[in-house]
Amino acid sequence: MNSFSIQRFLAVLRKEWIQVRRDPLTLRFIIVLPLMQLFLFGYAINSDPKHLPTGVLSADHSNYARRIIAALRNSGYYDVREMSSEAEADRALADGDVLFVLNIPPNFARSVDRGESPNLLMDADATDPIAIGNATAALAGLTSVLDRDLPPSLRPNSPNPAFRFEIHARYNPEQLTILNTVPGLICIVLMFSTLFLTTLSITRERERGTMENLLAMPLRPIEVMLAKIVPYIVIGYIQILLIIATSVLVFHLPIRGSVPLLMFALFLFIASNLVLGLTISILSTNQMQALQFAQFTLLPSILISGFMFPFKGMPIWAQWAGEIFPVTHMLRIARGVLLKGNGIPDILPELWPIALFTLVIAVIALWFYRETLD
Repeated sequence: MNSFSIQRFLAVLRKEWIQVRRDPLTLRFIIVLPLMQLFLFGYAINSDPKHLPTGVLSADHSNYARRIIAALRNSGYYDVREMSSEAEADRALADGDVLFVLNIPPNFARSVDRGESPNLLMDADATDPIAIGNATAALAGLTSVLDRDLPPSLRPNSPNPAFRFEIHARYNPEQLTILNTVPGLICIVLMFSTLFLTTLSITRERERGTMENLLAMPLRPIEVMLAKIVPYIVIGYIQILLIIATSVLVFHLPIRGSVPLLMFALFLFIASNLVLGLTISILSTNQMQALQFAQFTLLPSILISGFMFPFKGMPIWAQWAGEIFPVTHMLRIARGVLLKGNGIPDILPELWPIALFTLVIAVIALWFYRETLD
């Protein structure tokens, strides 16, 4: 009996294989997850973002100004569009519609012809220093773009360039990556905790055998869902307060906007994650399957949301996919409120996608919620 038996081994192996085949969803996750990671890291992740949206405010319409704008486009780092006023440029920077604004002053061409080496102000959204790092470094190589157009007296071996770019890092003057990371961590920590807590809620009830008692009660699906969600909303707010307090005291995170406004936006974000977790729990047949489903959701949420890698550096298809996840919009809201001082008009374009996602997922959860164990 103590000797190894091939027959017994093959019998147990056949049993395990049959069990795996009876759970096809788990098998699909095992196959799809590595492929998804491969495609995300291979195609969507880019630490050298190019074609960054850039506004131009030009008060000088000379050939020099046109040559500089063309050089920005040809560098591959800047997608340039004209802007009509400083107010429009400031609004675009605050909303994240552009990452740079180039200001060309009046009489720029005359200053170049006089050999005065005038400065061109480049406002940069420094809330994500990694996203703008290579683009700003490339500006140093563009200061020679006017050399062949200069008057003959200024061409030969001048020690000074024809002009200089002066970088103005907005919202994060020292370009500290910690100021970009900490607001993002608020969203990521909340997403991990709230999603995983509710992901196991229904499946845990089924596996423990307590689901029968819950179904025997005169409860509607919406009542069960709300009862399971509300406690975790309170837990989520406790986490938020701890993270913000620690960030301010330890990392000196500036709070330039309204904390109550941020709390309201985070309420929608917490609700979206809790509803998603509950939906996963309803659709899953066991806790292992629920965890795999959650992992399948979390991985793209983190990688293509703009938390770890610059969002603007991703291909268009990855940006479209990233717009689906609430964490993408919440990251923009948190960074905008804390670092830029954004108000309600600034965050509304990011709030409604979170609310729409929550509503759609809640409808799916109610549709698939079963009031019986069959």
